[in-house]
Amino acid sequence: MRLSRRKLLASGTSIIVAGTVAAPHIARAQQPQWTYKYANNLPDTHPMNVRAREMAAAIKDQTGGRFELQIFPSSQLGSDTDTLSQIRSGGVEFFTLSGLILSTLVPAASINGLGFAFPSYDAVWRAMDGELGAYVRAQIAKSGLIAMEKIWDNGFRQTTTSTKPIVTPDDFKGMKLRVPPSPLWTSMFKALDAAPASINFNEVYSALQTKIVDGQENPLAIISTAKLYEVQKYCSLTNHMWDGFWFLANQRAFEALPEDVRGIVVKNINMAGLKEREDVAELNATLQQSLAAKGLQFNRPDPTPFRDKLRAAGFYNEWRGKYGDEAWGLLEKSTGKLA
Repeated sequence: MRLSRRKLLASGTSIIVAGTVAAPHIARAQQPQWTYKYANNLPDTHPMNVRAREMAAAIKDQTGGRFELQIFPSSQLGSDTDTLSQIRSGGVEFFTLSGLILSTLVPAASINGLGFAFPSYDAVWRAMDGELGAYVRAQIAKSGLIAMEKIWDNGFRQTTTSTKPIVTPDDFKGMKLRVPPSPLWTSMFKALDAAPASINFNEVYSALQTKIVDGQENPLAIISTAKLYEVQKYCSLTNHMWDGFWFLANQRAFEALPEDVRGIVVKNINMAGLKEREDVAELNATLQQSLAAKGLQFNRPDPTPFRDKLRAAGFYNEWRGKYGDEAWGLLEKSTGKLA
């Protein structure tokens, strides 16, 4: 059968028109039903964001493309305090935040950072994956936020300075030290006679560079990825606090998801958190050498005199009163007697 040129053109036009009608329908089918934002304050190269990208891809795949998680690292959506307000209002659906900063909203959340409390990672995970972590998550839930079961590792915090190393508690006397905006940090460093200044993390590098403060304290992974070694000379391995990130969800946004999607999201977040813990442990094993090669001078002070000074200053008794006997008892199950 022969087709005239006119009929061929007409049928071709019909195919083109049909294609333009069908295309938007196909595109809509590929769009996720839920697109949620996840914010954090760490550099893109930190293990948290490496694992978060893997996690987001796995969630999208396992939900058949129905759920998409957009990641905003490096405080792109605002400072910690700004983003905490956003997750409470629903402007951001997910946020990882140190329990020490979350304590401005949920006082019990800072208990894992009590000065010189945890002697080792074994003690940390025993507490945070056990009864103490469950207690803190229950307190967080009262604020309209949901904390995932596995807290992510920020690490034991170390002290860097531009003026002198920290060898004994007396070396802190009068030192202008950046601390996150959290009462526990301020209280501890005041008890050690330092001059703590609360500054959000996105402003730390410039505060050190311009000598607004003499030093700061953070885990080695952050000292490395945020390039704080460029503006600091000494690193004292004080291990003065263990700090972790609660992976928080806005309760309304989280409960708006179907049960099967929630299950996939929770499973992958907790798996990614465990992998991030392993990454940070591996990093810590090699970072001292690489940071020393970049010019940081290291020393390791004895923690006992620092703990004794905090005890003599009434620091532990003060915070036992603030946390209450139940929380304090759960903490001491893993740390041993503090107050």
